[in-house]
Amino acid sequence: MSTLRQLLNLIQTSLATLESTCASEGLPIPELNEPFTPQSEAFRANPTVALAAHTASAAALQLSAILSPPQVSLYHTVAGHYRSAAVRACLESNVTEILREAGPQGLHIRDITAKNGQDPNKLGRLLRYLALNHVYREVSPDVFANTRLSSMLDTYKPSANVIADPDHKYDGTIGLAALASHHLDEAFKASAYTWETISDPQTSHSGDPTASAFARAFGVKETLWQFYEHPEEKYRQRRFDAGMHGVQAVQPPDAILDIYDWKRLSPGSSVVDVGGGVGTSAFPLARDFPALKVVVQDRPDVIADAKKLWSTKMPEAVDSGRVELEAHDFFNAQPKRDVSIFLLKQVMHDWSDEYCAKLLKRLREAANSSTKLILFESVMPYACHDPTGDDGKGVPGAVPVEAPAPLLANFGAVHEAGYISDMTMFVMFNSQERTFHHFERLLRDAGWKLTLVRRGHGDDAFLQSMEAVPS
Repeated sequence: MSTLRQLLNLIQTSLATLESTCASEGLPIPELNEPFTPQSEAFRANPTVALAAHTASAAALQLSAILSPPQVSLYHTVAGHYRSAAVRACLESNVTEILREAGPQGLHIRDITAKNGQDPNKLGRLLRYLALNHVYREVSPDVFANTRLSSMLDTYKPSANVIADPDHKYDGTIGLAALASHHLDEAFKASAYTWETISDPQTSHSGDPTASAFARAFGVKETLWQFYEHPEEKYRQRRFDAGMHGVQAVQPPDAILDIYDWKRLSPGSSVVDVGGGVGTSAFPLARDFPALKVVVQDRPDVIADAKKLWSTKMPEAVDSGRVELEAHDFFNAQPKRDVSIFLLKQVMHDWSDEYCAKLLKRLREAANSSTKLILFESVMPYACHDPTGDDGKGVPGAVPVEAPAPLLANFGAVHEAGYISDMTMFVMFNSQERTFHHFERLLRDAGWKLTLVRRGHGDDAFLQSMEAVPS
């Protein structure tokens, strides 16, 4: 059977599974021209449906790569920065909010620009370009409306408000638009300096976080966190903080509860959320497991914000002492002892190996024989089949679910989120996401033994949990 027929069969079989399962469970399949809502993703909670959707999507993308003229496929990547630039212009000029208020019938470009002050010819061309990729749609000549994709850029505020007060556009939102705005600003600009950064002998082999493409692009010799501390960057920091809520919004609710069997911990057990931010992950733990002692550690300025948040959201937990908010630099000696769980959620990917090794060794010094280390990170699959698996170490979950032939083993661009995160970590922090083998080596050298990878049923690259014990 030809590759084309194999791909077509995968699409047909997967769609049949998806449609029949969704019909039997009463789960609607989203429409492209209907607005995105978190509820519209409910069908992905079923592992069978999620796998069928991923398989069909991966096969469709591979089919397109074969049948499209190669220059078209190549330039979809080469010219990708133009799509990014167009999205940023529409996002920051509040097109999505304006079109949401106009409704599904859309709005003429003249009426859009009458509200946001843009040039109708220039903005219209950007919208039409994005409509080629289903980000917005052209309902009739020069009349545009939102799609499922463009609606994810919505702050859900009145357009008049965000036009009048752009500095506070992303405050108090669910964060998806803020996350996109951050990527289209700091990360987009940093990415343009990738080659200059890796070809410069002074930065090409450095793990220094100040040797990043971001630092080069913005003309600074500092980390992103130091950059945000400047008073003139307060807007960018607020937007980044809002964007982190957007990351939470696209994850399953209370995802932290699924990464470990918390019921196994005896009352009074101590869980230390290292680099835990304002305690977003700690809220579900403190709510559902009140007998645990939860400590959230981060930089002093972050802990100050955390105290404000917990005083309104869950003041009893802090007042009673069952939740402690502690300022701590995790590269220094860990002050907590007799800890049951050290939790690192999306901390490792911010740092190169030499810094991660220092952090892991600090935790190992503080651990006892029963302490467990839980990492919640992206575990990057290879784009090909990995014949080595876990190298015979018998680590459950080490081998990811692979796509059926002739698809790329990692489902290709359907599972691109983890790889986008990897590129973001590189340009912003001079750091990275890691494969299972990379994590295993890093942990082993710091005195930890990786014992389990707990994989979800969704994107097998993005955010999986790993357990390690002292070796």
